[in-house]
Amino acid sequence: MTPTLLQKLLSEFLGTALLLAVVIGSGIMAEGLAQGNVALALLCNTLATVGGLYILIEVFGPVGGAHFNPAVSLVMTLRGYMPWSLLGLYVVVQLAGAACGAWLTHAMFDVPVWQWATKVRSGPALWLAEGVATAGLLLVILRAPAARVAAMVAAYIGAAYFFTASTSFANPAAAFGRMFSDSFAGIQPASVPAFMLAQVAGALVGWLLHRALGGDRPVTQSAPDIPPANHPRAA
Repeated sequence: MTPTLLQKLLSEFLGTALLLAVVIGSGIMAEGLAQGNVALALLCNTLATVGGLYILIEVFGPVGGAHFNPAVSLVMTLRGYMPWSLLGLYVVVQLAGAACGAWLTHAMFDVPVWQWATKVRSGPALWLAEGVATAGLLLVILRAPAARVAAMVAAYIGAAYFFTASTSFANPAAAFGRMFSDSFAGIQPASVPAFMLAQVAGALVGWLLHRALGGDRPVTQSAPDIPPANHPRAA
């Protein structure tokens, strides 16, 4: 049975909210347990994100595509696999889900629900890192074997936590949600716009590289439904 529009949007909202809960919550927990060891905290944060992202893609992929990421939704729309009329709706629910995920995490850890991040993440090196991280993410999504997309995306993000200077947000919704959390995973609001621009640019580069490597070309008409990330039509 083809999921309804409401079901697709709900899956994107829930998936993005839970992804932010995993990222922020594991950061809070890791920072508290690591007793000042930043490397250990980052490793714990990474491992939780890898596991959580894999599960979320598998759970929500068959419903709404498991994008959880406006940059991914944009590329899927440019490829012709998602109607332009849905792009705005996807982006709205992803951003809303990201913010709600941050607030939910704060409530679970009994800290102030409403807060602003103070961690500055800015500068050409970090912007380049976000572009590289997002380009690589799109290459993995578009070129991974259909049945292994979830595992490969999760593994790539885990690796990118350590090989990029920015710890690989690679997701405008993640950057948006993390500015509401003054925690290990936070990013100061003033740093967010440049991160988002770098991520969108990186996503477009990733798509163009996919095409240069012999990948698909956009179809002339939008598909009637949004293929999940691990569906052959989306890969």
